[in-house]
Amino acid sequence: MHDSRRTRLILGVLIAAALGLIILDYSGGGSGLFGGIRRVSASVFGGAEHLVSSTAHVFTGSGSGASGTQVQALRTEVIKLRAELSQAQLSKSDYAQLHRLLAVAGKGGYRIVAATVIASGQGYQQTVTLDAGSRGGVRPRETVLNGQGLVGEVTSVGPDTCTVLLATDSSSTVGIQLAPSGQIGWVTGPGKTRDGTGQLSLQVLDASAVLRPGEQLVTSASVHDRPYVPGVPVGYVSSVSNRSGSLTAKANVIPYVDFTSLGVVGIVIEPPRHNPRFSVLPPKPHVKPTPTVTVTVTPGASGSPTPGATSPSPTPGG
Repeated sequence: MHDSRRTRLILGVLIAAALGLIILDYSGGGSGLFGGIRRVSASVFGGAEHLVSSTAHVFTGSGSGASGTQVQALRTEVIKLRAELSQAQLSKSDYAQLHRLLAVAGKGGYRIVAATVIASGQGYQQTVTLDAGSRGGVRPRETVLNGQGLVGEVTSVGPDTCTVLLATDSSSTVGIQLAPSGQIGWVTGPGKTRDGTGQLSLQVLDASAVLRPGEQLVTSASVHDRPYVPGVPVGYVSSVSNRSGSLTAKANVIPYVDFTSLGVVGIVIEPPRHNPRFSVLPPKPHVKPTPTVTVTVTPGASGSPTPGATSPSPTPGG
């Protein structure tokens, strides 16, 4: 992960050592010192064990040399191993994403398992699959974030993979807090959109709350911090709209995360000891104030109500 050239060199040395041990073991009859070394080396080489076994079969399987089928099988294993090695190398983009992820996790005090998105869901729900599972300590209903903010929650876990429901899914509801007022509410996802992006819908509990464009949101703590730990950046208010008679103030929220280019993410396997509140938020964005649109109902000429009339009113303090 730190140096691809160094990794290739180490892998090459290990494979060469394995081949040398196999040849020596064959010449020694497969017993004694070299037999013991081979058994130890097989456990050390881990992912290359199958390649070593195939090579040993070429040298010792029949005692009359390798057949064309065996040679081809060995070549296939080498190609497969090289592909796995290539996939294990982080690109420059991955390094940048990992760096930002670790910065966010450090500020918030989140203990995470880093993972990579390996597949996107094709069904009705907006989901992704990550290359981390129960063997890495991942459990259902855990928070998933990246270097920008909230990604979603873990919904199902296998031994080596897990499925994440994205915060943009229409069935996703995330409890939030507004900075710096501390107003609480929730955001819901827009569901699938044509361009893959969409704004979250915000509602706050206090009907008299004054919402302004540019206000930032973080996750509020869930019960036992599942599925959401506190303090993860969610997004910022882009526009405000109140419906006459509504019990809650409403707004649209632009998420911090670019859900169209997810790569390296982190699964929070242990919540912070203390609520980070707003300490993880990025600098406040500069958003041009927009009018608050209040939807009202006015009587028609016949005295019956005519829906759809609107009256704009300036944002308080704008």
